[in-house]
Amino acid sequence: MDQAVNLWPLLGIAVVVIGFVLRFNSLLVVCAAGIVTGLASGIKPLPLLAEFGHGFMKTRNLTMIVLLVLPVVGLMERHGLREQARELVRKMRNATVGHLLVVYLLVREISAALGLTGLGGHPQMVRPILAPMTEGAWEQRHGEPTPEQRDKLRAMSAATDNVGLFFGEDIFVAFGAVILMHTFLQENGIPTEPLHIALWGIPTALFAFLIHSARLLRLERNLLRHGLPAAKLKGENA
Repeated sequence: MDQAVNLWPLLGIAVVVIGFVLRFNSLLVVCAAGIVTGLASGIKPLPLLAEFGHGFMKTRNLTMIVLLVLPVVGLMERHGLREQARELVRKMRNATVGHLLVVYLLVREISAALGLTGLGGHPQMVRPILAPMTEGAWEQRHGEPTPEQRDKLRAMSAATDNVGLFFGEDIFVAFGAVILMHTFLQENGIPTEPLHIALWGIPTALFAFLIHSARLLRLERNLLRHGLPAAKLKGENA
């Protein structure tokens, strides 16, 4: 007879969803989800705290790697990286914000699926390159953006990087989440292979690309509708 599967640890997912919806601090939300999951799994408080410490000690070098990137990016920005990225797009007469972000989403998702997750990221790609390029594409077609429009362009650039990475890396067979799911299923008597789990991530990644691309292609129209005076908007549509 199959053993009953304990579903109480899934409460941690509910904690993550509620915390992000209420816009609590991300670090606190993740820690709270880990505590809830551990307690629901039957782990006592002291061993659970020890697991947190063990996890920190194993990954502390990754933090140093990220911090080492920041001075390099800052030095490149100081020497005009953002300005060069903006000017490059301004020279492309047919470039639009939507098309630019859709291309980046495709590249980001494919590279993540191949395990090349370090090719993008907020500090090394979105801030110094992608966001200035989207602003340059906007300025080339519509002039100087308002502060609200500029914030929206930057936010959508960051969101595009997140979507591409999140759904693309699930296809990579050696991704940690794929191995975690494989181990969890194996421990509960459900035979599976990491390759099969990764392959089932392809439909999700495809639909994520289509849905987010549709949002990106409507971005300029929405910003023009809500961000420009009526007279100027009428002139754009004429």
